[in-house]
Amino acid sequence: MSYAQRKQLSGNPVVAWTLTLLLVGGLLYAIVTGLAYNVIKKTAENLKVVDVEEQPPPPEQPPPPPKDMPKVPPPPVTPPPLVQMQAPPPPIQTVTAPPPTIPPVVPSPPAPPPPPRKVESARAKANLASYVTDEDYPASAAAAGQSGRTGFRLDIGTDGRVTNCTITSSSGVSSLDSATCRIMRARARFTPAHDTNGNPVTDSVESSILWRLAD
Repeated sequence: MSYAQRKQLSGNPVVAWTLTLLLVGGLLYAIVTGLAYNVIKKTAENLKVVDVEEQPPPPEQPPPPPKDMPKVPPPPVTPPPLVQMQAPPPPIQTVTAPPPTIPPVVPSPPAPPPPPRKVESARAKANLASYVTDEDYPASAAAAGQSGRTGFRLDIGTDGRVTNCTITSSSGVSSLDSATCRIMRARARFTPAHDTNGNPVTDSVESSILWRLAD
């Protein structure tokens, strides 16, 4: 600095003090700013972030059931009333029936000719009572003194033999009725009946036997 400048500065002390204060303030600002930056940087590096997980609270325990409480039945449950829905009527379907089919008329076959008519009846070759002897009288009926008339019908085959015997009126003694049919089936013989063509045909004959003890 030249002498003239020093003289000028020394001649104006206010300006000199002002410059001095500005210079000192700038230095202080620079120092403070640099130091604060370094302190904040080191603090940030040493800072450790700890994530603390918050524990959930324990579940609440249900209160203990009351002791010696009377058992109250549950209230009756009334079902809701049924709502009846009226179904719509079914649709009416009109069905047109086809015209009936008339089957053709088939003439019936002619009736078969009637069988030949019997013109000659069966005839016994002997009197039916003659086929019964005294030895044929049932012993139980003879011992009891029983007697009676037995009516019967005999069916005659085309060979003249008896094919069946039916009691038409009982004597009242079963042993006499049984003996009558037994004897007629075994002993009676007939001349068979004949039709209009001369062929033998079946026939039936009715008769009776009087069972009576000898005096």
